[in-house]
Amino acid sequence: MIAIEHLTKSYGKFKALDDISLSFERGQAISLLGPNGSGKTTLIKSILGLVIPEKGTIKINGSEIKTHWEYRSQIGYMPQIGRYPDNMTIGQVINMLKEIRKDCKQYDEELIVSLGISNFLNKTMRSLSGGTRQKVSACLAFLFSPDIFILDEPTAGLDPLSSEVFKDKITKERANGKLILITSHVLSDLEGITSHMVYLQDSKLMFYKTVEELKLSTGEEKLNKVIATIMLKELPKTIHN
Repeated sequence: MIAIEHLTKSYGKFKALDDISLSFERGQAISLLGPNGSGKTTLIKSILGLVIPEKGTIKINGSEIKTHWEYRSQIGYMPQIGRYPDNMTIGQVINMLKEIRKDCKQYDEELIVSLGISNFLNKTMRSLSGGTRQKVSACLAFLFSPDIFILDEPTAGLDPLSSEVFKDKITKERANGKLILITSHVLSDLEGITSHMVYLQDSKLMFYKTVEELKLSTGEEKLNKVIATIMLKELPKTIHN
């Protein structure tokens, strides 16, 4: 579904991505992991077409994104911090986006109901708490029933109940054959929903494996312990430099 080949991106002398090749398929829920500055954000922005790498290609469903921009309509993006017009209500923001996306004939409003946003449609964006704003971002990412979801720190700011509701939705969409890319620093939030893990460090791809492969190789069951074990055993030079 997404094929990334030899992706390289630099900002001046700083190399953000160094010859990254990955392939993502339908029905996968892939966690993009790595420390700050490892290249996760640049990789996401490259897929979204917001960053143009100097080398390499990204193809979605066989078409290179440089020449086929319509692919964006098939991506539901949830940013880490959603920014919306302060004077507009939640309902106005939703309706505005529906007007823009006239190509969509069927909306997925399940999260609007299950996260309780339907009770706050008349509230202005400036009046929202950080958690409610995060819920709005989640609802908008799923609203147009895309084939691909890119979720950047999706549970940050959510209360425990809302976080579980959202994770259940992610699991449901994965079962429906959707591709889901997630970044998160809270590994416990990824338990039960992640099928594969990509680990970037210093702009390089360190590994891309299934969760089961990683658990088997480390002998650990919890994701935070899996990653800690890998970092200590397989990345000692990188960690201690």
